[in-house]
Amino acid sequence: MAMEMRQQLRMSQQLVMTPQLQQAIKLLQLTRIELQDVVRQELEENPLLEEVLDSEAGPEGDQQLEAAEAEAHDDQQLQQESYSEVETGEETLRDWDSYLDGYNYSAGEQYTDDDDRPSFEALLTRRGTLTDHLRWQLHMGYFADDELRVGEEIIGNLDDDGYLRAPLQEIAATCGVDVDLVETILPCIQEFDPVGIAARNLQECLLIQARALGMAGSVVEAILCHHLKELESRNYRQIAKALRCDLDEVVTAARLIAGLDPRPGLVYSSEETHYISPDIFVHKVGDDYVVMLNDEGLPSLRLSPHYLEARAGGGLDAKTGEYVSDKMRAAQWLIKSIQQRQRTIFRVAKSIVKFQREFLERGVEGLRPLVLRDVAEDIGMHESTISRVTTNKYMQTPQGLYELKYFFNSSLSTSDGDSVSSESVKNRIKEIIDKEDARKPLSDQKIAEMLSDETVNIARRTVTKYREMLKIGSSSERRRHF
Repeated sequence: MAMEMRQQLRMSQQLVMTPQLQQAIKLLQLTRIELQDVVRQELEENPLLEEVLDSEAGPEGDQQLEAAEAEAHDDQQLQQESYSEVETGEETLRDWDSYLDGYNYSAGEQYTDDDDRPSFEALLTRRGTLTDHLRWQLHMGYFADDELRVGEEIIGNLDDDGYLRAPLQEIAATCGVDVDLVETILPCIQEFDPVGIAARNLQECLLIQARALGMAGSVVEAILCHHLKELESRNYRQIAKALRCDLDEVVTAARLIAGLDPRPGLVYSSEETHYISPDIFVHKVGDDYVVMLNDEGLPSLRLSPHYLEARAGGGLDAKTGEYVSDKMRAAQWLIKSIQQRQRTIFRVAKSIVKFQREFLERGVEGLRPLVLRDVAEDIGMHESTISRVTTNKYMQTPQGLYELKYFFNSSLSTSDGDSVSSESVKNRIKEIIDKEDARKPLSDQKIAEMLSDETVNIARRTVTKYREMLKIGSSSERRRHF
């Protein structure tokens, strides 16, 4: 059969995502910190967009808690409002003129007193690094120039845990010296503070610390030199038999080894602590739970009155007028998308609070099974929207700070026909293991039987899966001899 090329006309329909719609979807799944960066960048690039300063903003109701409480009681009015999902791209703001007049929607928590602000010392001081600490000790010693150069190279090749990761031959070649000199300087570096630094493996690290504590020639040193694998498996009887000593001596030595630091350099780690700032606050007011958005740090946006007046006056040429119109549409869409994002997050958080009220009252044991479809059907949105909203968003509740995805979990059936959440079962497994006898830890089968006695139908393999998710070892790994 011959093949030929021909032209055909065909009509078809397909969904096209405009750049504005892609931006709205992107804003929906950003964290609050990431959204602040996006807004700051848009403020720099779009002259039609400007921030409303506090001195220019009109009264906007500081009693956000009372406003949120009133809205929480007015469910009927909330259902009557016509909200569109971000995916549809339809108009969602009923009073667009309020944005042109400089509508300010930021009502987050502000610092009311200088005592609430971070101290200048916390902002200006610089933590000493492991490299700085070791180099200071190196230059305080009596070393020749070649020895200092080798010591600097050794210190420069330590990882965050304090281990030496470069071969001695490589260090010698870099410094242009013999390997014997590197082998001479390395023990000197290993005597620096913190003890155990510059070791090449875990065994050497622990040996350095043990010998620094005066345990050279003891059972501790013998175990670290020859029986580290048996120690990891807690096979104390075999160690005692090989060393020809009492079992109590081996148990005491194991206890001492457990007190050594396997990562001595971590105390000088340069990694800073990352604090999570909640996107939503949940407060209990009377018998109700009130949802509040955290808008702190998010600038209040409006269209520039200067450019709007110039555009309305008709004094712009065609090219400039087209540029101003494009930037105005981009600014309008950004403001609308941010407002829609805030409304969507508020509605999702409010729905979660409605479903998980027992959790807010009692804690993890009150957590009920919940899936994305439940919230999507409750607020009339698609599951993909709920998934985007709950990604990297955190809620501050009376029970603590939790990611929104934490409230979504599968269910397990009970013998009385009800269902319990997987998170509550995990919490129960942790409680059972915490109360067990460390000398006779419970097996996964025994834990499954105990849960079955509490009406929870669960298989042994499910207990194993949940235990591993909790990063809890098996019964043999949890067994303690002291």
